[in-house]
Amino acid sequence: MSIHLYNSLTKQKEVFTPIEKGKVKMYVCGPTVYNYIHIGNARPPIVYDMVRRYLEYRGYDVTFISNFTDVDDKIIRAASELGEDVFAVANRFIEAYHDDTCALGVKEADLHPRVTETIPEIIDFIDALIKKGFAYESKGDVYFRTRKFDGYGKLSSQSIEDLRSGARIEVDSRKEDPLDFVLWKAAKEGEIFWESPWGKGRPGWHIECSAMVKKYLGDTIDIHAGGQDLTFPHHENEIAQSEALTEKPMANYWLHNGFININNEKMSKSLGNFLLARDIIRQHTAEIVRFFMLTAHYRSPINFSDELLDGAKNGLDRLRTAVSSLEHRLNESVGLGEQRDWPEKIAELKNRFIKEMDDDFNSANGIAVLFDLAKEANRYLREEQTSKEVLSSFLELFDEFSMVLGITLRTQKELLDADIEELIEQRNAARKAKDFALADQIRDQLKEQGIVLEDTAQGVRWKRG
Repeated sequence: MSIHLYNSLTKQKEVFTPIEKGKVKMYVCGPTVYNYIHIGNARPPIVYDMVRRYLEYRGYDVTFISNFTDVDDKIIRAASELGEDVFAVANRFIEAYHDDTCALGVKEADLHPRVTETIPEIIDFIDALIKKGFAYESKGDVYFRTRKFDGYGKLSSQSIEDLRSGARIEVDSRKEDPLDFVLWKAAKEGEIFWESPWGKGRPGWHIECSAMVKKYLGDTIDIHAGGQDLTFPHHENEIAQSEALTEKPMANYWLHNGFININNEKMSKSLGNFLLARDIIRQHTAEIVRFFMLTAHYRSPINFSDELLDGAKNGLDRLRTAVSSLEHRLNESVGLGEQRDWPEKIAELKNRFIKEMDDDFNSANGIAVLFDLAKEANRYLREEQTSKEVLSSFLELFDEFSMVLGITLRTQKELLDADIEELIEQRNAARKAKDFALADQIRDQLKEQGIVLEDTAQGVRWKRG
């Protein structure tokens, strides 16, 4: 069986064929860190974590990178309003992002590059575009010559002329063409800046991801992903910059997840329905939020309401009850009972799950199979005698499905406060020794037990999720 995915670039489902057999290079656009993430921001980390988990489940070695935009107009504005340093604001909200996504069951990326750590590569990238004639300097700014790139608009299916006629573009004397977009911004008075061949300034938004993809994954990657709202102009501009420079495809497959509505309305501050992820997590728990997100196909729009989250909770409870019943019976079983055709039924459910997930990572249908697994498990438990082998097979399949979906179905033995404090001390010692792999492992171990860590200036705080 092969994985088929919907490629936003070609507007069709395609067989997934990685550049290097058995390996996947995947880049997901991360947040601009000027505030806590809202519930719409939480969907891409959850769905692409599921995609990553499924690819790994199918045997791929996945290199997963997601960036942080830690310098931007919004961050500069937030720092000014708060009376804080830009770096302090960015660092605080990066830590908050880790806390929220960790609670939501999102695995750490292999790397979280920051824009501020990639400035030399960004400058080199822009300089190379200027030398190839695709970019030009104007009064300290640098712009990309949009019309010079023949393929512009191919991701968003818009022609240059359509963009020009339909755009509300202010006249800017610094640009050769109104459609040209900025690669480097000259610093304004009092703003953070870096020295460059064009004077003091900082990168434009789009060039940042192009430079980080090239630096950490190479000229062409397998999968580039993000929210539907990034298709244009962000991803369109990434393609133009990267392919103008390398003359190679930037990514072979582009994935975009759908929007989230709140009670059937678009989320916006003006409507008063702007919901922070951490507030929803406190009200409904992180696993219910994650499970709910995955009950819809990632490309579909999803409606968000308390009633729907309550429904997701009921569904998750039903699954956990089935698993708990299996665990209880396994502990008391003496191994009697015939297996009959149960191993074949369990194998059939596994194949169905793979078939559904192979079809563009359809977690909604995958969860439907999970409920069928619970239904069959409950049916088996009604037999007078049960087999340890069959009970274990049911539990193993629940474990496989829950691992892919990033949810916990097994009964968890709650850690004592003293155990948590001891693990935190071990993590602190690992970080001090710069053993970040061990520190992350401990954090993940605590996360699996529902323990959320928060690194503060006063030390590490923890809470049960």
